[in-house]
Amino acid sequence: QVQLVESGGGLVQAGVSLRLSCVASGSTGRINDMGWYRQAPGKQRELVATIDNSGRTDYAHFVQGRFTISRDNAKSTVDLQMTSLKPEDTAVYFCNAKSIYGWNYWGKGTHVTVSS
Repeated sequence: QVQLVESGGGLVQAGVSLRLSCVASGSTGRINDMGWYRQAPGKQRELVATIDNSGRTDYAHFVQGRFTISRDNAKSTVDLQMTSLKPEDTAVYFCNAKSIYGWNYWGKGTHVTVSS
């Protein structure tokens, strides 16, 4: 089992930056990919960014160079640095970890609200 706890969400104004953090515990040695997803009100959960064990990253098209995902395997953490935030970035952001066996683990989410 892997437990994920997110932090760093909040209410911010458009244009500012925010950093989300996620720490994993439990069977962290079995984690392969880690990432961030988000779910806006009334919408489906969508991928924001992922990073694998070697540091290879993948971003959603709407990130457009504004977000950066990073990972510290020694500390079992994954961060999402978000810049130039827009009101449409308002969502609950979820940390995700995929094990080497294909299991998906989710955090409870952290709220990000961007006001115009």
